Amino acid sequence: MPGTLTWQWIAAEARRRIAARLWPPGARIPDEADLAAEFGCARATVNRALRELAAAGLLVRRRKAGSFVAAHPVRKATFEIPVIRQDVEARGLRHGYRLIVAETLPAPAAVQARLGLAPHAPLLHLLALHLADGLPFCIEDRWLNPAIPGVAGADFATVSANEWLVQNRPFSGGGIAFSAQAADPQLAGLLGCTPGAALFVVERETWAGAEPITAVRLTYAPGYSVAATI
Repeated sequence: MPGTLTWQWIAAEARRRIAARLWPPGARIPDEADLAAEFGCARATVNRALRELAAAGLLVRRRKAGSFVAAHPVRKATFEIPVIRQDVEARGLRHGYRLIVAETLPAPAAVQARLGLAPHAPLLHLLALHLADGLPFCIEDRWLNPAIPGVAGADFATVSANEWLVQNRPFSGGGIAFSAQAADPQLAGLLGCTPGAALFVVERETWAGAEPITAVRLTYAPGYSVAATI
């Protein structure tokens, strides 16, 4: 058990207990105070983890009664992390890749919050452009945990961090958000579009147990579409 527990670690451990039927469907799980004592952490940390599991449909929380493992977990849409190269090639186009920035520096406060990092924690910042038949397809703006095994020896100038991570670092959980953004001058310059053009944006963070892996912002050129299965 790590020395300083995060809510992500507790959520991952709770998922493990549910999957292993240590907490079977319909069962009442231990109180927050008991879990906090077991894990040696603040009750608020446990509360955050249980709220995430409830939002995912794995727990049912009842006022004054406690938290229960869902007897019939809600069916939710699921997403696999796509390899951008394969996405381009599946469209019948030739993939290209260009690494623009590779530097290690303290992550912005928003990224620290997304990954639960201490202030000024250094991360590897990678900014890359993916091409389709020579035209801009996607900007990959990524913050990567440099402590992940293999990162130090990876050549991100030739293989994107997106593809390297899918191949080399399994994840146990994370978050994803979709949004639209009007292209500012910098994005317009990179994507070869006019300022103000509508862009599709994906923001994602992934974890391996309690270890943060990466936070990435993918910004796609105008006209991009995505499909998912449920």
